[in-house]
Amino acid sequence: MATANAMTYGYFLTCEDHGPRALLEQARMAEDAGFTSLWISDHYHPWTTTQGHSPFVWSVIGALAEATSLPVETAVTCPMLRTHPAVVAQAAATSAVLLGGDRFRLGVGSGEALNEHILGTVWPEAPVRLEMLEEAVAVIRKLLSGDEISHHGKHYTVENARLYDVPDEPVPIDISGFGPAAVELASRIGDGFITMEPDGDSVARFRRGGTGRPALGGLKVCYDTDRGVAVRTVHERWPNMFLPGELGQVLPTTAHFEQASGLVTEQHVKDAGIPCGDDPEEHIRNVRAYADAGFDAVFVNQIGPDLRAFFDFYRTKVLPQLPS
Repeated sequence: MATANAMTYGYFLTCEDHGPRALLEQARMAEDAGFTSLWISDHYHPWTTTQGHSPFVWSVIGALAEATSLPVETAVTCPMLRTHPAVVAQAAATSAVLLGGDRFRLGVGSGEALNEHILGTVWPEAPVRLEMLEEAVAVIRKLLSGDEISHHGKHYTVENARLYDVPDEPVPIDISGFGPAAVELASRIGDGFITMEPDGDSVARFRRGGTGRPALGGLKVCYDTDRGVAVRTVHERWPNMFLPGELGQVLPTTAHFEQASGLVTEQHVKDAGIPCGDDPEEHIRNVRAYADAGFDAVFVNQIGPDLRAFFDFYRTKVLPQLPS
């Protein structure tokens, strides 16, 4: 997995866009293409019905442990409402044992109503969610020690809980952040930092809390030999990426995302500068932006159906030209 001062290139498996068997095949192709690590999203719902998938991430991670030798990280799990932090701790511990060595990192964030409100719980405001996330991470770390713990906090109660299968080394917990408050939380408690933009200011803010911890970025692209087809594919499959403000965190259903995404046009895709098409320089430039911003790793996700062509393109035209 990525470490500070070593730029690496991973592949981002999206559970919203592919079923479990397809994700395993993509992981194998990613390893063959030269990617050195994997992210995998943790969703209960896809953003839209066009994406159409949402396998249980922990089952997929168990299969990944046998399907590939690459390190794996959740990007990201919300350990707060849908899944209690004590259960996330058990899932993370088992994943780390299955993967072996240092092949698992737990990426966590404050989540979205789309996935987390399904049990009928109140969807808290952003500051409360960050407060809950901080307490949840503390609970997870205590349990990953293998000791029996009890915890009576503001948001969570754990009584006489012990994990009997834990890895030899602590599981690193990376914090996702998309605004100053979340980045400050990552800086204070994270073993690493996760975000989806090559934002050097956020990396600098994160590193004020201490150096030697990786900053990890995600990049969505659409490889296709026809640029126009690529733009249309992004617009059709991932229009939610272009919704402004906090809509991504507060809209509760795929139907609401589809309604809001009706305001997104193909021009929004073009203006966003997402790599679309088969120009290697465009892809290389966007990946290098993360290195220039101080990141230690970038995880690329292909939007669209032609995964084999994408991996061949990155194996032959993109990855060989990137700095290590």
